[in-house]
Amino acid sequence: MEKGSHILLEGKPRSAVLVVCDHASNYIPAELGSLGVPERYMRDHIAWDIGAGDLARSLARELGAWALLCGNSRLVVDCNRRLDDPSVYPLVSDGIPVPGNHELTSQAREARANLFYWPYHHAIRDQLCALEAVAAAPAVISIHSFTPAMNGVERPWHVGALYDKDDRVAQAFMAAMAQESGVVVGDNEPYSGKDAADFTLDHHAEAEGLPHLAIEVRQDLIETQAGVEHWAALLVNALQVLDDPGLYTHRA
Repeated sequence: MEKGSHILLEGKPRSAVLVVCDHASNYIPAELGSLGVPERYMRDHIAWDIGAGDLARSLARELGAWALLCGNSRLVVDCNRRLDDPSVYPLVSDGIPVPGNHELTSQAREARANLFYWPYHHAIRDQLCALEAVAAAPAVISIHSFTPAMNGVERPWHVGALYDKDDRVAQAFMAAMAQESGVVVGDNEPYSGKDAADFTLDHHAEAEGLPHLAIEVRQDLIETQAGVEHWAALLVNALQVLDDPGLYTHRA
């Protein structure tokens, strides 16, 4: 469990890849208590993306990439949302009330943003600026995980590639992953990179014309360390496009 606004993991000096994980932690600082959420739910997906932090660590290590992992629960502030999004301080998460987020004052919202949200995003921007010494347009890979079912509907995908206008990494990734036997790949499934609720890549990568991709892996596949290592290896193989020096250019 990560604690604090963010954790930076060093990559190889010549790496121009940054792995980010917005929902790596279920940590809630002591001054916020439990936000009124029963402890039994804090290991559940409402508090974080199960397995995503470990997967981001393993993937970054295998790629030799840099990584930034958010250090607070999405219940404190969802760092993958715009601050004007109603779900940035969720009142309810998958049917579970979050009483500590009800009737937040503007001062309380600003305090949380200043303590957790902006330090994480400033760290991403600073690291990307640093990586510009290696490549003009560093690549950003965002790691998330998703539940096997939602609202009673089974999700058939094992992994999803989320993107909007820039599909340079996505198309190469999906083509490579489709070669893996038995793996069902979601093309902007189970979520879509075209949705507004993906602030991190929209703000840091798409707006700057950087090559990027959000990867979603089904949570039951990465609940164990063995699963994490297996999927990290699959993702590394499917991300060989990152070895192409021609990738690291700005796209309008």
